Amino acid sequence: MLRQHEARHSETQKWMFDFVNFVHSENTHVFLHHIYEYKKGLRNLILHTTSQENERKIRERLDREQIAHVIYPLGKKKINVFFGASICIKVIEKIGKVHLHDYSDEEDFMLGIMLGYDRKKQCERYLQRKDDQGKGQLIG
Repeated sequence: MLRQHEARHSETQKWMFDFVNFVHSENTHVFLHHIYEYKKGLRNLILHTTSQENERKIRERLDREQIAHVIYPLGKKKINVFFGASICIKVIEKIGKVHLHDYSDEEDFMLGIMLGYDRKKQCERYLQRKDDQGKGQLIG
């Protein structure tokens, strides 16, 4: 019985240590600020890039806050976390592309608008991508 208690205590300590490290990281402050902006209605969709190590804590927080989300791997060590209004998440899922570089020019334009980027700059980016595509080049 004592060993079970010690094992649970050890697991709890590890979880608390992981949580404290998560909360104190600079990237976490950005994540929490994104949640704040979403809840205040400043953004309908957020794209947050972070370490893959944070995925479990991020999922737990978004689930607890009942915020729709989808998470895609970004290489071996990072993830892209889309979260916000469920209708926006449905659009991201409907596009169905894990990597942003696979987005068509139109999907890239839509995503930028949904993320709240400057509309004029998104128009300029779209036209530049189309012009470069006609020249056989793509912008990253």
